[in-house]
Amino acid sequence: MPVDDLYDTDSDDELPHGWEERATEDGWVYYASHLLKKTQWENPKSGKRKRVASELPYGWQRKVDEQNRIFYVDHLNHRTTYTDPRLAFAYDVEDKDRYSFRQRFDSSSTTDQVLEGRDLSGKVAIITGANSGIGYETARSLAHHGAQVILACRNIEKGNAAARDIRKNREDTKVRVMEIDLCSLQSVKRFALEFKTTGLPLHYLILNAGVFALPWQLTVDGIERTFAANHIGHFYLTKLLAQCLIESAPARVVVVSSESHRFVNKDDCINLNDLSPPQHQFWASTQYNRTKLCNILFSNELHRKLRSKGVACNSLHPGNMMFTSLPKSWWFYYLVFFMVRPFTKTMASSLSDTECWSLCIAMATDCGWHRANFCCKSYRTFLSHKTPRSMSYRKCSCSSCCCVIRITSLCEQG
Repeated sequence: MPVDDLYDTDSDDELPHGWEERATEDGWVYYASHLLKKTQWENPKSGKRKRVASELPYGWQRKVDEQNRIFYVDHLNHRTTYTDPRLAFAYDVEDKDRYSFRQRFDSSSTTDQVLEGRDLSGKVAIITGANSGIGYETARSLAHHGAQVILACRNIEKGNAAARDIRKNREDTKVRVMEIDLCSLQSVKRFALEFKTTGLPLHYLILNAGVFALPWQLTVDGIERTFAANHIGHFYLTKLLAQCLIESAPARVVVVSSESHRFVNKDDCINLNDLSPPQHQFWASTQYNRTKLCNILFSNELHRKLRSKGVACNSLHPGNMMFTSLPKSWWFYYLVFFMVRPFTKTMASSLSDTECWSLCIAMATDCGWHRANFCCKSYRTFLSHKTPRSMSYRKCSCSSCCCVIRITSLCEQG
């Protein structure tokens, strides 16, 4: 048979007769020809190189039979095969030394698509506000791919209901509910102490919980409620768990922010009195925007301080006007969010942005990004021209230091 006839196929993905696709343990795909008695790195049809993940998908195990041949066991579906399951998730690379950075996901991608082929066994994640919305979907997908997930919720009953729903399809999922009220510094401290007593590592800290359009009210610590829930509570939680993250490195902190941070005047986020304003100076939407800018500034500085210790921090915008429980505080906002619902992301596709970032960075060697609608920007350059780099933490350092001192003193006194 002429050699040219071996390559006569209609699809680039379909291998010519006599060829077999295999993968090395470190993730390089190669091709073996039983007729030509040779192997090569390039696809015999397209000439492209491919890679796969170095780890097997969740639930799979590599074994060797009596004839010293490698086979694979799928413990979830109770089957065996000699075909490497990683090959189903192979992707093209430019050359043997450099990855292709083509976009693999878009606004229609779902969390399960982003995590397809990932085995997160042995990883531990804490997700605040995980009983509903974005937090729930993040927790569900992480847990179904092997991670041990702690649902940090203010309402224990709703948290337990969410945990039951997550276990409904996968009884072997590791999900635990722990109580935390981000508006109470003592509650945050109790949560951190309780987590430390478990002796678990901490690989992912996803700061997701948030409130929107709440009327003015001070917390028991004397801090404006929106500022406390959206920023101070997460700030203090990260401070208490920082050593756990360092000891579990490589570890990641993911801060769910919002593109509404761009609507803050560049001079607004400097004075602590503006961040926790009195009632006569309070405007709900402005306060929400300020807290989201604080999230990003905090994420940037945290990454700068901890990246040398193996902890990377990133912020993200999950999607515009997602229909979740966030606008439930006022009927007008709820109605607006409901009306634009057909034109915004679904919950699962919105969460792919959140999870894509939190999991993609788990494999990265350096991070420090803000992610908005699948567009990544370096923490050095992402702030708009209205928010100069000089403000990003140096000019904000006075208010941040005040926050640290005030939080620490309040909790030590308690």
